[in-house]
Amino acid sequence: MNRNDPGLCEPYELVTLNESVSTFRDPAGQLYLTPSHAIRRIHPESAAQTRVFLDSEFRAGLELSGDLVATEIVAPATNAAVDAGELWLRHPRIDPISYPWEWTTGQWRSAADLTLRLAGRGIDAGWNLKDATPLNIIFHGAQPVLVDVLSFEPRDPNSAVWLAYGQFVRTFLLPLLAAKYLKWPLEATLFWRDGYEPAMLYRALRPWQRFHPHLLDVVTLATLLEKPAKSGQQTRKVAGVSDPALARHILHKRFARLAKQIRHATQTDQTSQWSGYEKAATHYGSSDVESKQQFVQRVLDRCRPVRVLDIGANTGTYSLLATEAGAQVVALDSDRGALDILWRTANRDKKAVAPLVANIARPTPAAGWRNREQLSLLKRLGGDFDMVLMLAVIHHLILREQAPLGHIGELCSTLTRRWLILEWVPPSDPMFQEWMRGRDDLYGHLSEDDLIRAFALWFRVVDRATLDNQRTLLLMERTDASGSTTGDRRG
Repeated sequence: MNRNDPGLCEPYELVTLNESVSTFRDPAGQLYLTPSHAIRRIHPESAAQTRVFLDSEFRAGLELSGDLVATEIVAPATNAAVDAGELWLRHPRIDPISYPWEWTTGQWRSAADLTLRLAGRGIDAGWNLKDATPLNIIFHGAQPVLVDVLSFEPRDPNSAVWLAYGQFVRTFLLPLLAAKYLKWPLEATLFWRDGYEPAMLYRALRPWQRFHPHLLDVVTLATLLEKPAKSGQQTRKVAGVSDPALARHILHKRFARLAKQIRHATQTDQTSQWSGYEKAATHYGSSDVESKQQFVQRVLDRCRPVRVLDIGANTGTYSLLATEAGAQVVALDSDRGALDILWRTANRDKKAVAPLVANIARPTPAAGWRNREQLSLLKRLGGDFDMVLMLAVIHHLILREQAPLGHIGELCSTLTRRWLILEWVPPSDPMFQEWMRGRDDLYGHLSEDDLIRAFALWFRVVDRATLDNQRTLLLMERTDASGSTTGDRRG
């Protein structure tokens, strides 16, 4: 590639490989992450077809609609050994990187709908979506985006078969059906990168469930009609028809049926332990709720954070307040039902909220080959936020996770660059009493002063408010070892 080509963007430095994510399963190339971009290296044998796709009106339309990540051709990395004929692409990095096992049920449906919509648009434009896995989708705020530009290839106009059908069923439909009928948590997909096989569900279902209309074809018949591959067996030819219009019609009918199956699989009761918390929380009076929201609003107006992490976001009251103040928000909660309510609101109202189903005390680990294909939750979150909200969370960490105050403070210091809003719940609080369960000698003496002393290595208190129910809201600012604030150092 000619580095002096005026059509190319400037060269750039790759971060060291140990600090980046490198995908190696795609035979067409690899993907690297830098702090600000995703860099895609295309092998010479795939470069020409990739250029044809990038030059197509179809690709331009997908980018314009926001369904496909933006792409630009760049000069090779200055620290990379380059083979003749390689193509290097750059995409804006979408943060936080999210994985399917951290999505709400609504996000799963939205990602599946996007995949089917792109497949249908591709058929009409002469392109085939050859990869149909949720791992190719990332949520930009509440909106799903396809991030793999190598997923499209030119299609045979006479082909009436979608070759990615099996992958879509294994990675999208079967996990959702397993969650609905077998109560398998969607978090378990972390361990099944290639999805579930029909036989897995078939063996787990009760005999009468196997004949359920929504399970019969994709689980029962798929299992019973599966034939083991024989040695030397010829590859099955792809079915075709003589009329291209008929081929398109057959494929669109297939996509419509899959969309209907996805809708059924995601029609679940989203009520959960915490989804009705804000309405049922008797330990908050109306004045407490009003005072709490006023304090958070005042702090947001004062600090004007650009990126906010809301830990224990629940249904998102304070995440949405932060977006109204101009922030981009990552909303973290382990309750899928509560967080799905927030996602639906953010998706409907186009709010800059990215929900993640995860437990900050037991964060999602790194996964994949040598634990390098998917980053851990803390790696993806660390130090990327101007403000962290921990409202009605700390007593969970103390009593349920048995985390010492100092360890909680250290965790917070790795997540926020400057501000922390924390709600202190005293031992006299009804929720604290309920969860203490007779361990008064261990936790009954804790006070707000203990919290401030434990956090003093990293934070100082700059504002506070006590609610009528005796819970305390604290605005803390990060300090360095000398005691000056991070705001002082940055001017």
